[in-house]
Amino acid sequence: MNQTAIAVVGLYAVLNVAILFWLVLATSQLRRRYKVWVGHGGVAHLERVMRGHANAIENMPMTMLLLLIAALLGTAPLALHLLGAGFTIGRLLHAWHFIEEKGARWQREIGFGLSGLATIVAMAALLGHAFRLLL
Repeated sequence: MNQTAIAVVGLYAVLNVAILFWLVLATSQLRRRYKVWVGHGGVAHLERVMRGHANAIENMPMTMLLLLIAALLGTAPLALHLLGAGFTIGRLLHAWHFIEEKGARWQREIGFGLSGLATIVAMAALLGHAFRLLL
């Protein structure tokens, strides 16, 4: 087992949890400001931040799991760094877009593109690895 590869995945897991925490803080701040404790209360900015948080929760665990499996199967640490960095930078840009009341469109587009590409490459690599091992 390559502990360096697993440590690489751990690094990106921690960074992605930090992004989630940023989204949690932004949500909490808006809840206090607008005195909305459940749901979004019709506050567009709060709804926006909540949607960004939900999107992160939908995407981060699956990609981190793919990276962990890739590490356990012997993927080179450099490849994991490239995938992890691409995904994390993408998620950071995506979160920034949703935290801003009127985030720039490029943040969402590039963020989605980078994180989506990293996830798809990880999926394809694991699928190829599985076929080699199982067939």
